[in-house]
Amino acid sequence: MTSKKMFRRGWFCALLGILLFSSSTAFSQRYATNYVNKYKPVAIRIMNEKGIPASVILGIAMLESGMGTSKNARLLYNHFGIVGRNSLHKKKGVAYRSRYKEFANAEASFNYFANMVTRKKWFSSMKGNVEYKLWLKHMNHAGYSSAGHEWVKRVTSMINRYKLYKLDEQMAYTGG
Repeated sequence: MTSKKMFRRGWFCALLGILLFSSSTAFSQRYATNYVNKYKPVAIRIMNEKGIPASVILGIAMLESGMGTSKNARLLYNHFGIVGRNSLHKKKGVAYRSRYKEFANAEASFNYFANMVTRKKWFSSMKGNVEYKLWLKHMNHAGYSSAGHEWVKRVTSMINRYKLYKLDEQMAYTGG
């Protein structure tokens, strides 16, 4: 093979690699955009009812559910990795077993998560506060995730990458 052919082949492979990478990035971006658009109204409603920033709600849900693509999100409507009972073993044709809680729908999962957070000791000092990093710090110290600081970094990355903090500007919580 001549050096000219090798050079062309190298460029072709590089171009193909760039195209594949950019298409997978666009695919991921599309999932994120669809997920945010679908659950943004629920997160904003919960934010205004409970005082939990929508960025925190959506950031955690996006990470824990793989933007709605995980088996737990699809089969159990569990978007937050909440452990509990489910009835998968009773369903015909489902070979998947899980230790995660089953919900009637995704919105029920979001509501359960919000109610769970409101029962934490530190919640009263945080409600209405839009500093998502402080919320994640409290949740981490309360043991929300076994991944610890790595979990905080991943959720923070989701919030920043998709500019979820902009949703917190709509906070209308008055402390009721």
